[in-house]
Amino acid sequence: MSTPVVEVAAAVLLDSSNGRFLLAQRPEGKHYAGYWEFPGGKIEPGESPLHALRRELREELGIEIRAAYPWLTRLFVYSHATVRLNFFRVARWQGEPHGREGQSLSWQTVPHLSVGPLLPANTPILRALQLPPRYAISNAAGLGREEFLRRLQCALRDGLRLVQVREKNLPRAILRDLSLRVLDLARAHGARVLLNREIELAQEIGADGVHLNSAQLAECRARPEIEWCAASCHDAGELRRAAGLGLDFAVLGPVLPTASHPGAAHLGWDKFAALAAASEIPVYALGGLRGEDSETAMRCGAHGIALLRQAWLGGGGS
Repeated sequence: MSTPVVEVAAAVLLDSSNGRFLLAQRPEGKHYAGYWEFPGGKIEPGESPLHALRRELREELGIEIRAAYPWLTRLFVYSHATVRLNFFRVARWQGEPHGREGQSLSWQTVPHLSVGPLLPANTPILRALQLPPRYAISNAAGLGREEFLRRLQCALRDGLRLVQVREKNLPRAILRDLSLRVLDLARAHGARVLLNREIELAQEIGADGVHLNSAQLAECRARPEIEWCAASCHDAGELRRAAGLGLDFAVLGPVLPTASHPGAAHLGWDKFAALAAASEIPVYALGGLRGEDSETAMRCGAHGIALLRQAWLGGGGS
């Protein structure tokens, strides 16, 4: 007999001014008393996850949500229950959060916490919170290597913090040199660099991670031994495989028609939202997007957007 799944809505309250998020300590009398968690609670019959979240934050913290975005969905099996956590990123709210049920609250930052222990189902969220809202894909082939590096430097100065080096047609020696130059620029700004497909090269030069294409994802039997690992996905099966391998995030698309593949099939926002809603790992939207599509993407459950040509417009592309 299968164990019933308890549906839970959980809030990641984000203070955009300093990058902090709010944790609450579970009170005496509850399972895992003393552990810290993202605030929220059970979804009642007939409630949507967002409606439940609004009710729970009003009851627990005395605040009213003004902007919340669906984010991740994680299934976790405890000894006493199986829970499905529907996480939302809460960007704006009215009121000052306070423990209306006597629970302690604490504003924290990643990657280091000053409170603990954290409820086990919540731990992977800390990893996801380290990912920025924009993922820029290199375009040295289209811009020329020196112009691309110039625009990359501008983008890094403007806040870009996650870059993928994706240059399929470069000889390995030139790709290695370009990747090292990208790394040097990125390190000066605290940004991370992932190499597309090139696992051994990424490990050799000390890149932050690797981005697998869909063929590599299908063949992969274990997560590559590197700090950050992502994959390109196009459907629910690939998203499940990426999560099952323990990858950090996925890029899902194409969402909209693209200039590079006119007439090719694309997901559309409704299909993207349905796929993202079931993902256990952060998903970036890709394909036919512009910077101004960030808000739409987040409302559809994206962690953020991935951009190729649009990332490098205006000399900086941030």
